[in-house]
Amino acid sequence: MFEGFRKFVMRGNVVDLAVGVVIGAAFSAVVNSLVNDVLLAAIATLVGKPDFSSVLVFGAVRIGAFLTAVVNFLLIAAAVYFFVVTPVNKLNDLIRKPEPPALPEPSTQEKLLIEIRDLLRQNITRS
Repeated sequence: MFEGFRKFVMRGNVVDLAVGVVIGAAFSAVVNSLVNDVLLAAIATLVGKPDFSSVLVFGAVRIGAFLTAVVNFLLIAAAVYFFVVTPVNKLNDLIRKPEPPALPEPSTQEKLLIEIRDLLRQNITRS
């Protein structure tokens, strides 16, 4: 019973997933700080208040709170894309070695010469 559990826990996917969850939680704090302390603060200096929860309230329906959630989502998505995805892609492009160019297609004359060569080889091996 414990042998099966040990095999399950020691699988590469489980360990990778655990590391991903821990790193994701730590990264979440960084992204939230960027959005709340930098981007929303910049919006607050321009607009006055980056929270729409008190706007468009119709009884129990709070459309302003929904708008705040949408704006927060868009800011988080933009922060992740522009401050994480784009720089990592640029770094990967610098690290990757360029693929060698493909050989050009042989001309018709070269193809004929290759056929003649192959036929001559066949005739020599038969003799």
